[in-house]
Amino acid sequence: MILSEVPGDITRLLIAWRNGDASALEKLTSIVYSELRLLARSYMRHERDGHTLEPTGLIHEAYLRLAGQSAPDWQNRSHFFGVAAHIMRQVLVDYARNRRAGKRDGGRRVTMSETLAVSGNRTVDVLDLDRALDDLANVDPRKARIVELRFFGGLTVEETASALEISAPTIRRELRMAETWLYQRLRTLPG
Repeated sequence: MILSEVPGDITRLLIAWRNGDASALEKLTSIVYSELRLLARSYMRHERDGHTLEPTGLIHEAYLRLAGQSAPDWQNRSHFFGVAAHIMRQVLVDYARNRRAGKRDGGRRVTMSETLAVSGNRTVDVLDLDRALDDLANVDPRKARIVELRFFGGLTVEETASALEISAPTIRRELRMAETWLYQRLRTLPG
């Protein structure tokens, strides 16, 4: 995934939006929409076939939640895309909860990317994954954030390293540890 060639422009517009410049949001929209769409597509590539939520729906819902924030405290472009990844996770979890509530067997399953495929079973219930990530965040918030940025945000190792201001080798090492932890936790969650 290639993020914007103009990160300074994004940061400048985010700060202007934070400071109450409504026109900055319009300018920002034209720059970041395509990048957010890439994030949504990246995530949705790992979904099961026949999934009813399309990347466009995911991006629109995430964008509405982002734009609906009053006086967001954006520090920079990486912070914005990190928040976008978290919001996409929330959208997907909310979607799964609503489907489960509407159907007796509506537990939504996602196909894990190679990054998180630590078991022979490459599918996992998105609500179980959300619960496991919350548990991981209680134990090690940075590892949970790495998984969220990589899986839900679709960021590369290098982009994740930049967003968290740590080295790419550290990201790879912590991601492997997080994968192992999540695999163990998912195995112990009640079905």
